[in-house]
Amino acid sequence: MSLREASLANSQITKLYGQSVEIIAQVVTDPNQTTTGNYSFLARAIYVDSPAGSYEMRMPIRVITPKKSVLTLLPGQSFSATARLVKSKEGRVGALVLIDGDVAVITQASRWAKALAAIRYGLRDVSGEGDAGALIPGMVLGDTSKQSLEFKTAMKRSGLTHLVAVSGANFAIVSSFVLWCMQFLFTRIKLRLSATAIALICFIALVRPSPSVLRAAAMAAVLLIAQGTHRGRDSLPALGFAIAAVVVGDPWQARDAGFALSVMATAGLLLFAPLVVEKLAHFIPEKLAQALAPPIAAIVFCSPVLVSLSGYLSPISVIANLLAAPAVGPITILGFIAALISPFAPMISAVLIWLIRYPAGFIAAVATWAAQFPVLTLRTGSIGFLIVAIFTVTLWLFKKYIKALSVIACVLILAMTWLQRWPAGDWQVANCDVGQGDSMVINLGNHRAIILDVGPDPLLEDRCLKALGINEIPLMILSHFHADHVGGLSGAIKNRRVSQVWISTNSEPLMESAHVESLMRGIDILRPQRGFSAQVAEFTIKVLWPPSGTHVFASMPGDGSAVNNSSIATLITSSDFTLFAPGDLEPPTQHELIGDFNRVDIYKLSHHGSRYQDEGLMAALDPQVAVISVGAKNAYGHPAPQTIEALTRLGAKVVRTDINGAISMTAKAHTITVRTSKGRFNLFRWG
Repeated sequence: MSLREASLANSQITKLYGQSVEIIAQVVTDPNQTTTGNYSFLARAIYVDSPAGSYEMRMPIRVITPKKSVLTLLPGQSFSATARLVKSKEGRVGALVLIDGDVAVITQASRWAKALAAIRYGLRDVSGEGDAGALIPGMVLGDTSKQSLEFKTAMKRSGLTHLVAVSGANFAIVSSFVLWCMQFLFTRIKLRLSATAIALICFIALVRPSPSVLRAAAMAAVLLIAQGTHRGRDSLPALGFAIAAVVVGDPWQARDAGFALSVMATAGLLLFAPLVVEKLAHFIPEKLAQALAPPIAAIVFCSPVLVSLSGYLSPISVIANLLAAPAVGPITILGFIAALISPFAPMISAVLIWLIRYPAGFIAAVATWAAQFPVLTLRTGSIGFLIVAIFTVTLWLFKKYIKALSVIACVLILAMTWLQRWPAGDWQVANCDVGQGDSMVINLGNHRAIILDVGPDPLLEDRCLKALGINEIPLMILSHFHADHVGGLSGAIKNRRVSQVWISTNSEPLMESAHVESLMRGIDILRPQRGFSAQVAEFTIKVLWPPSGTHVFASMPGDGSAVNNSSIATLITSSDFTLFAPGDLEPPTQHELIGDFNRVDIYKLSHHGSRYQDEGLMAALDPQVAVISVGAKNAYGHPAPQTIEALTRLGAKVVRTDINGAISMTAKAHTITVRTSKGRFNLFRWG
């Protein structure tokens, strides 16, 4: 890995960062759509022509483009395009290649690649719509391209996402099925094993060599050889060989979380599952103990890595895996047959898919059901990793005390989560932790609230409103149409009644505003201006910006000043507190508002606490609490140190979502009490 890193760091391509070039490259992985709507794939740069010179090379690159046409590219094909090269944070590639224009195909795909693609596309086409249709290609070939973001999240939260990552379980099912079929063709065991090995090699090519696939393939190879040479089958040395073979073949797998999870799950099955069966058999029937042991063992061994990645554990995943287990075999075998025959016998393939859509629909329903249960959130990945890893090792070292240790751990976790729950009882104002975006909630009681912006992520927004118990939204204010303020709208309105929406007078960006208006059909929409006011329950809401007419201010660095300065700025007052929410107004516009009000209790800072703040306005506001909604480790450097310093000099208590997590506030006689979901000792949360 050190040699490869040195090779990448000293390659010619590093001299071309920031430049526009003509590039010829060869596709390595299938293009897939990302959560941002772009398309991404790995490729190998062959030739680069730039103003600084022309270079021949064999350099791994990551390609990102908005052009959907790249979905027709197959591994092995060469293409050319005009691109911009930038430095990538991905260790295995030499550059991030951004292509805005069209991609020209230079070489056609090989017959082998076309045959494999025909099988993959054939299964994708006949699997049908809905979550069940999206699940089948994932379970059979690891193709998750049809799965929605909501369904992927449900699979993840329910602990079933491993079903759509082709791994050892798939290899075991497929190899057993192929070996069983070979008995009708060959009498000698070595010929059966050889045919099975060839079939598995083809299967690897078909599902693409992901980390878990390579690990499973290496392990399967060892077991097949051991069986063919009559030397017995010891799975633990086979796993050790598989780890070594994969990492030697591709050192970057050593840093791949999927590979780590695959190895840990297998180790759990080999080392811990027998112990779990032995312990559970004292309390429940042995057959049930044998069914429960594999998911329990896999979760225990994988939990340190899972927590470091996602920050939470899902106890319900054991039950979800137990319920889903009987359906996995039929879907894998019949789906595999349907995929193989789909190019030349689509009717038979469709019949097989029709049969397995029922068990696939059952698994999808289990995932959706299990995703509704609360999860145990460990607030920091690194600390969470250490806690769970220490607990796992302790269980292993002190096996005879496993029952007592488990009970003690459960009691401690439940006690801590109860004491540190969020929002914990009465609250009046909450700021959701939605990453690099804004979403504030004002409690009206009886599960009703005023919503100020909805963040960038529908899932995070929906999760926050569920935690706050909000079912009805009498008023939603979308300050302006930047995605970090309106992108989570579908999550905010999911299963909730919205009475009225206020939107900005500036409809830019048009794509986002059109999306908002499409979701808001049938809902009363207003475009309020300066001087407008409304009464909602006990709260008086005054609109301080934008005014009527056209106002032109100097643009700040970056983009979107005109949109930012058309934000709806509101002053919200009640008998207990005053709150000012300016959207993303920039300093010249902020300065216009000085004199419109006296000090406030709560100030939701503009634009994630960037350095573009008017200190005169901050002094006029003189807030008790300053709320900064910002994503952790964001690329913009928000919030700015000088902004924090200015607020601190005013005596304001600064709370920010990147450090403090979700924020709830309670006010009595204009005295604000703040509670956050993260803290120095707040390690667990159940929700």
